Amino acid sequence: MTLDLSTLYAATGTAKLADLPAYEAEVRKSVPPGTEVTLTGPGPVWLYLRLAHTLHGIARSLRYDSPVTGPVLVFDHNPH
Repeated sequence: MTLDLSTLYAATGTAKLADLPAYEAEVRKSVPPGTEVTLTGPGPVWLYLRLAHTLHGIARSLRYDSPVTGPVLVFDHNPH
């Protein structure tokens, strides 16, 4: 599944550190355990880092994707 981080703060147009618990809760609710996840979209580095930490132990694998880098593997817990 792909998560565009900008959808988390679309209502305000800017990610706010004070809203971090709400962003984390939304991601936990949206990602079923064992899912392969790709984070993408405009967002501050702190949000990407925190959500990667939030998804560790939930997602089977996590990638970051941007037009500059292409897909980058962050972690992969697939036993195969």
